[in-house]
Amino acid sequence: MAKAAPSTVYLVGAGPGDPDLLTLRAARLIGDAQVIVHDGLVSAAILAMASPHADLISVAKQRSRHSLPQDGINALLIDLALSGRKVVRLKGGDPFIFGRGGEEMEACRAAGVPVEVVPGISAAIGCAAQAQLPLTHRDSASAVTFVAGQCKGLTDQDWSGLAGHGRTLVIYMGVATAADIADKLIADGVSPAIPVAVLENGTRADMRTLRTLLADLGDMVLREKVISPALIVVGDVAAYALAQDALAGLTAQMNNGAEIHS
Repeated sequence: MAKAAPSTVYLVGAGPGDPDLLTLRAARLIGDAQVIVHDGLVSAAILAMASPHADLISVAKQRSRHSLPQDGINALLIDLALSGRKVVRLKGGDPFIFGRGGEEMEACRAAGVPVEVVPGISAAIGCAAQAQLPLTHRDSASAVTFVAGQCKGLTDQDWSGLAGHGRTLVIYMGVATAADIADKLIADGVSPAIPVAVLENGTRADMRTLRTLLADLGDMVLREKVISPALIVVGDVAAYALAQDALAGLTAQMNNGAEIHS
């Protein structure tokens, strides 16, 4: 008897948390899946859209602690597909932006398992929209860059020229290293007085947007007890956000023409 062909693994972007921001295709696949392998950042409201008969498998990652190593996740997806089940790999944000979707795609391909990628609204796009913070603006920024604040360690990353006048830098996974990030950017020549926004729990009911200056970033994260998930946005565009100013006199400093360019 011929061996059955493997099922397709769907790498699905769940967006930053609000179910209303899912694509129609993502919502259909979640509802039809027999098994959903999901990240820890996928909201409970989105997981509730799964069939009551679906198996939900969490492969949540936390700083320095993974419930299942990446190689194990790859092997799990392949085994589930080879069993013929309808498999959705559900990722926060977009699968190809700091989601390791590329690694999982490569592993499935190598095993002869078909893959389809369903994009999601990235955390940066969704959270910035909620905060009314334009990542680009004709008067303030013509370039935007996404970086990971803990990917392979800060010392391995070259951020020269990514932040400053006319540029926006969006930092994922940077809460735990916020003080080091500020020091790194200032050492690279970015003005300590450039505006910074921190977007905590973006698109969710408890979203919080805080604004300060780069020199105060590390202290503000501690002072305001910022927790993950949160994004850090460095650049003049932070001045447009609907935000709580977390540094006394910040609005006055900005309005009085504080030097905010590198």
